[in-house]
Amino acid sequence: MSTHKILRLALPHTHLQNQLSKELGISKVLAQILANRKINSPAEAEKFLKAGINDLFSPHLFSDMPKAVALVKKAKENKEKVMIFGDYDVDGITSTVLVKNTLLALGLDVLHHIPHRITEGYGLNEKIVNFAKANKVKLMVTADCGTANHKEVESLRGANIDVIITDHHESQDLNLPAASSMINPKVKHSGYPYRELAGVGVAYKFCQAIADSQLSEDLDLVALGTIADSVPLNGENRIIAREGLLRLPDTKREGLRAIIENAGIKNKKFNATYVSFIIAPRLNASGRMSSAELSLKLLMSDNRQEAGELAKELEQFNRQRQKIEAKILEEAEEMINREMNFKDQKIIVIAKDDWHQGVLGIVASKLADRFYRPAIVISLNDKLCKGSARSIKNFHLFDALVDCKELLNSFGGHAHAAGLLITRDNIDEFRKSINKLAHERLQLEDLLPSIDIDLELVLSDLNEKMVRDLEALEPFGMGNPEPLFYTRALKLKGQVQSLSRETLKFWATDGVVTCQVIGFGMSSLLNSLTQAESFDLVYTPRIDSWRQEESMILDAKDIFFK
Repeated sequence: MSTHKILRLALPHTHLQNQLSKELGISKVLAQILANRKINSPAEAEKFLKAGINDLFSPHLFSDMPKAVALVKKAKENKEKVMIFGDYDVDGITSTVLVKNTLLALGLDVLHHIPHRITEGYGLNEKIVNFAKANKVKLMVTADCGTANHKEVESLRGANIDVIITDHHESQDLNLPAASSMINPKVKHSGYPYRELAGVGVAYKFCQAIADSQLSEDLDLVALGTIADSVPLNGENRIIAREGLLRLPDTKREGLRAIIENAGIKNKKFNATYVSFIIAPRLNASGRMSSAELSLKLLMSDNRQEAGELAKELEQFNRQRQKIEAKILEEAEEMINREMNFKDQKIIVIAKDDWHQGVLGIVASKLADRFYRPAIVISLNDKLCKGSARSIKNFHLFDALVDCKELLNSFGGHAHAAGLLITRDNIDEFRKSINKLAHERLQLEDLLPSIDIDLELVLSDLNEKMVRDLEALEPFGMGNPEPLFYTRALKLKGQVQSLSRETLKFWATDGVVTCQVIGFGMSSLLNSLTQAESFDLVYTPRIDSWRQEESMILDAKDIFFK
């Protein structure tokens, strides 16, 4: 067997498995997977499988929500001008659209601004503070930002402009901005029982409170931002994602309908993968290549013709993004292979002049996946250099940046993703400092990619009913991965088909049962597969629909050869 990845096979929870299976009437396979997700009782399991919109927490649990509601009420009564300041990613765009639509529906006078990724960067800035003052704004509402903007919030408050922060980013220190109301589940004393909401999830809570409504019709938008931001799909996020995915195919938003039609996924059963890899990249493309205003305008549009034209523009931006990203990724990999000593450097920190800032995060994510270590990608210029960072499972990126903050001009983010600004002269010292931290905090096994297996099965354990039962676990994503199974000693039956996009399709048998297998991106394994005496397979079983016929297929995640 190859040893390029560590297999972690979950221990069987026989007693709990039997209990869940008996009391809930589910298969033992599904029961074991629930146990693997640390669900410890039938009541927890039932809540996980069946929780709906009525199981969401009240927005009024936020300790500062009464202040926020009062400020919006005051702005309405006094006919004051309100400004929303968002972020340029999908989470920020959907947050801004949601808050603006809600405030407009309440009859308020509303402006909005989404900063330009390259010329303005993330978060409130002096330019927008001066704009708010000059335009007699009396209430500023942030969407998916604001927690780190001490100076700008102080300046707004000094000009008698109230500030409501709706955000989900970690606080860099114990001192918070002097906002009139802070709605962020990650800050101390927020009062809210669930801390993993995306920015749009926090904005949704704010909108529910000020509208005094459940706003279930907005869950398509909330699910979109939640899934796109890669927050854990457990707890409330799981409910939001599931309820929103049910609404997306029939969304009333002309912009979303145009994207779905353009992408060729109309009339499909929606899942988180469609959002993460089809819809979100298109909405992100305008903010990466130019201004996110195009995506916001698309989501706000109620005109079908306009929405169709805007969606076509996004397609062009997305193709442009893909080309630039591929070029930078190739340059980054060459640099890593040429310059890095992985024995001494556990964290990738690479920099080059004029790398396009709009794709740094995607490149960092792909490098972290490929080399299985945290990756920080920096675009050099004569002034401040911008970087994006992505991490791996056991390295808390944000905490590491806090410990290196003397070398950074600014930073922000989460455990697994962050952005930073740094001077060119500090990059070498930053590389040394963060790698020193990594040597203290990362063990060798942390840098070896692993696969968490839910169950070891034989092919006769698989059937269409069992596979359909697994759909109750959806939506899958961070914190709720697709179930993975492991079957040993299979043999190839017949010829291997080599399809487009480096895909292999073949039949595998244990001598009794034969199943069809598809392996996306696995064309490099073709020779090994055809020559192997036998192989072990890691896979997720699916129901494959082809020409209106349905059959079971095994979606291969890895193959280990004997």
